[in-house]
Amino acid sequence: MKIGIVLGSIRDHRKGESVANWVLDVASKRTDATYEVIDISQFDLPLLSDEVLPAMRHKSYDDPRVQAFSDAMDACDGFIFVTPEYNHGIPGAFKNAIDLLGSELNGKPVAFVSYGAAMGIRAVEQWRQIVANFNMFDIRPQITFGIFTDFDGPKLTPSERSDKDLDGLLDVLVPIAAKLAA
Repeated sequence: MKIGIVLGSIRDHRKGESVANWVLDVASKRTDATYEVIDISQFDLPLLSDEVLPAMRHKSYDDPRVQAFSDAMDACDGFIFVTPEYNHGIPGAFKNAIDLLGSELNGKPVAFVSYGAAMGIRAVEQWRQIVANFNMFDIRPQITFGIFTDFDGPKLTPSERSDKDLDGLLDVLVPIAAKLAA
């Protein structure tokens, strides 16, 4: 069982890297799955301009950057999207990355860890509508962080309760991922 922690910010000096590393640190103490950070900034993904719909590509892409991202996502049984909220919505680069894919996501569960001025709640609301297009199973528990209360500069400073909340989220996500993978 493999869960991808998808880091959805590509900005310089991003807070999301600290959030994704916290998720990985907490999750790695568990024995129910393996966890891996998938950082979209590491793939240098192009803007979606392909005339062939990604869902019709059957996980085979002409661009090697998109193929590498596809392979990384396809290897996962479920996901945790680490998403910032930009201007009351989802980050464009993260949306573009997901738009580049098709069946790699189909039928897999996804959880959300968000952050922003309003704790990323609006971004998660939008993500839930988007992932429905892939028949993904979005789980209800989510973790939220406020940039004014839960960070010291770019570094996340989660409370002890945050670790317990993330364990609770994983207690829901991992069994669903196992059932859907079977």
